[in-house]
Amino acid sequence: MKKRVVVVKKSDGSGGRGNRSGSGSVVRYAECQKNHAAKLGGFAVDGCREFMARGEEGTEEALSCAACGCHRNFHRRDVDAEVVFEYSPPNSDHH
Repeated sequence: MKKRVVVVKKSDGSGGRGNRSGSGSVVRYAECQKNHAAKLGGFAVDGCREFMARGEEGTEEALSCAACGCHRNFHRRDVDAEVVFEYSPPNSDHH
């Protein structure tokens, strides 16, 4: 007999814009983590708390944040994922 196991990973709910990526997962981009003082040997972020796409999904502008101007890769990525897999437990009839 096959059993179905569903594992759901939830993000911390900090917000961010969401995109569907693959089956059963939602990707959100939260606060910007770009270090603007790296050239000076320091650490300073701009305080942008949420990625807001500058353009429509599928366009080049969708990868740029309207709030801070940074590329989406500088924003913390949160994934809500549902992982589904099936397995057959060992047969307990054989000793």
